[in-house]
Amino acid sequence: MSKLGEILQEEVLAEINKILAEAGATAEMLVQKAEKEASDRLSAHRNRTEVELRAAIRRAASAAELTVSTARVQARGEVIALVRKKALAALEEIAGQPDYGKVLEALAEEAVKAIEAAETAVVHPSDQVKLGGWAKQKGLKLGTDPELRLGVRIVSHGGQRSVENCLPGRLNRAWEALVPGVAKRLWEQTQ
Repeated sequence: MSKLGEILQEEVLAEINKILAEAGATAEMLVQKAEKEASDRLSAHRNRTEVELRAAIRRAASAAELTVSTARVQARGEVIALVRKKALAALEEIAGQPDYGKVLEALAEEAVKAIEAAETAVVHPSDQVKLGGWAKQKGLKLGTDPELRLGVRIVSHGGQRSVENCLPGRLNRAWEALVPGVAKRLWEQTQ
């Protein structure tokens, strides 16, 4: 039986070796498959992360551009408001100029032409002396209004109609038309 035992032992060992070889090959295949799946997942994750990163960078750049654009618009608005304020201040300074009386007369002449049956010229109390002679020459009464600045109001007979012609009012009426030109000149100077 020893020979039979040896033969059986050899067959069993051969069978065990065959099973081990198959198991080793299967294990190697499984390891390679797992490594490939892990590599694919890692590559897919890396690609997704890169896509997400690029999208986040684009969103951040867009937000930064929007912030800069908003700041520019706000700054431009502030500069335009400052220009308007300075223009109004410059108009206020006109009242101190020696030829301001002539400016008032010119404003009054325009207003008189725009109204029928003018009866009264109204000015700021400090301008009464400057326009008094003109009003007398035109046969108009002269009234005052402390709220009226840098101009004149002509009132028709009976006070039914009036026309106000003042420098700040003219600037306000023209401002919308002036802003594009002012803005263009300012932005050309800053570039």
